[in-house]
Amino acid sequence: MIGYTISLVEKNKAADGKKIGVKIGRACIKRGISVKEVAKIAGVSTVTVYAWFMGEFNPKPEIA
Repeated sequence: MIGYTISLVEKNKAADGKKIGVKIGRACIKRGISVKEVAKIAGVSTVTVYAWFMGEFNPKPEIA
């Protein structure tokens, strides 16, 4: 959980665990992989990654 706000972690836990973005978020939170790192790898903004982690949007299939 290092590097993540309590709010993001709580929203991720409350989100639909069937969504791929939420699954990615849970794995990254557990392993300490930053939103910035995920954004860089996926070629998207950190805002987009936050939305994935909270279940608001899902990554496109070619990213996931």
